[in-house]
Amino acid sequence: MFDILMYLFENYIHSEMEVVVDHDELTNELTRAGFRHQEIQKALAWLERLADLQEMETKSYLDVAPQQSTRIYTAAEMTRLDSQSRGFLMYLENLGVLDFATREVVIDRVMELETANFTLDDLKWVVLMVLFNVPGQEAAYDQMEGLLFEEAEGPLH
Repeated sequence: MFDILMYLFENYIHSEMEVVVDHDELTNELTRAGFRHQEIQKALAWLERLADLQEMETKSYLDVAPQQSTRIYTAAEMTRLDSQSRGFLMYLENLGVLDFATREVVIDRVMELETANFTLDDLKWVVLMVLFNVPGQEAAYDQMEGLLFEEAEGPLH
């Protein structure tokens, strides 16, 4: 399913091509690209739930953004998001790329993925997809895109 999301993001959203709106046409294209129908349906449902979260944002817990808080992860979240991934989310919050609301949307979308091996690179792409879909987060999206594609120079201390 994650491969399909990456395919859609890279070929439509990230490349700024016109997004195919017709569900059947998009399903046919993804099938021709070699993806299985069941996985295609799961990926499209994942994207629909992301859009739903965006629309519900003003009526939900996402409105309540504490200034200082500590996120306590559930056992399931800690299984999916290793310590490196959780540290990266905290890093993004400290940079101002994520706020309370977008962090929670990212965690929600990560937990909906059906993948055995979720990596830090996968998390970076989910963050990028979430920021792309949340109105008013253009600067955060640009900053995250820079973090995703920049190569570190020299030794990291």
